[in-house]
Amino acid sequence: MRQRSLVILTSVLTTGALTLTACGSRNNDSKGGDSGNITVTIGVDAPLTGQNSATGLGIQYGAQIAVDDANKNKTVPGVTFKVKALDDKAIPATGQQNATQLVAEKDVLGVVGPLNSGVATQMQQVLNTANMVQISPSNTAPELTQGKDWQTKKVRPFKTYFRTATTDALQGAFAADYAYNGLHKKKAFVVDDKQTYGAGLSKIFKDQFAKQGGKVIGTDHVSVGDRDFSTLVTKIKNSGADILYYGGQYDESQVLTKQLKDAGAKIPLFGGDGMFTPTYIKTAGKNAEGDLATSIGVPVDTLPAAKDFVAAYKAKKYPGDYGTYGSYSYDATTAIIKAVGQVIKDGKLPDDARAQVVDAVQHNSFDGISGKISFDEFGDTTNKQLTVYQVENGAWKSVKSGVATPK
Repeated sequence: MRQRSLVILTSVLTTGALTLTACGSRNNDSKGGDSGNITVTIGVDAPLTGQNSATGLGIQYGAQIAVDDANKNKTVPGVTFKVKALDDKAIPATGQQNATQLVAEKDVLGVVGPLNSGVATQMQQVLNTANMVQISPSNTAPELTQGKDWQTKKVRPFKTYFRTATTDALQGAFAADYAYNGLHKKKAFVVDDKQTYGAGLSKIFKDQFAKQGGKVIGTDHVSVGDRDFSTLVTKIKNSGADILYYGGQYDESQVLTKQLKDAGAKIPLFGGDGMFTPTYIKTAGKNAEGDLATSIGVPVDTLPAAKDFVAAYKAKKYPGDYGTYGSYSYDATTAIIKAVGQVIKDGKLPDDARAQVVDAVQHNSFDGISGKISFDEFGDTTNKQLTVYQVENGAWKSVKSGVATPK
């Protein structure tokens, strides 16, 4: 029996007519209809279950909608796109296994993801060795693009790695400025979850808050999965801090803020984009009121270009949170779509398609649904927009948008 040709692109697509005979595994998650003789599967690496899954699912379905749009608009004549999502469970070793699995498929041309910076550290080398493009819609740790010594000398470690999210160097500074000058807080207690993202973000906040004139009067750490914060709560309450800054994900911070407020410490908890999800408010309840979080970009619901994306996500009743990274996943996928289209010649992919896709992504520039999409010499997005959100009447409300620069 004759089988349709299949190209697996991990969160990757093509533009232009394509004639290619390849092998791979079929995945039927996509709702897109047939538009030709070639099937291009887009894979996504993110936590789809367990820790951080609300935001991970937003990444998966952001890519799915980009695929559906490509099929509907016949972006690549003769090609049908599908999505293959891999669950890394927010575990670095699992992300590395997923990267290895994708590289082993000779027709995989690129990857969108992961959600977590710690997972990215284990995927980058695998994908770079294979000359496979990787675009994360959410990683914010500066060292991923600028090297471990980024504060003194920036050196790009992997030419294949890109991101549509701005870095913690800017996010931490933006939060520190708002805490000191916007909220007029002078004494901060800083806690992190000891992970790449959380520890890095909290360190930047501490440095920038002190430079603004504030005082960090206490620091501590929690472990991923912790649920009893009674000892920490007592320490924070007795410290005299007027704000708690938390570096980490919503899974722990939503419990910490509830226990902190229940203990009578009526100070706001301020965190990064890993906290910015409706799940945080749902779990913490009324104790979330007044808490704050920074997130990349501006509110997706306010972006005219994202109107159709938001409508599609809601209409299809996709699970997860589209508001945090969904639009950035859509744009990351589109960046690879455009790049693959540029490397196709005479309806065929060249033998070194992976390497050519990397080069095309580096030089691409287009208007995405989240804003202008282009990358600098480190693979970082040129869109440095950030927003501070605060919980008001049970919902995240934008209180300040702008661009931050470290002092």
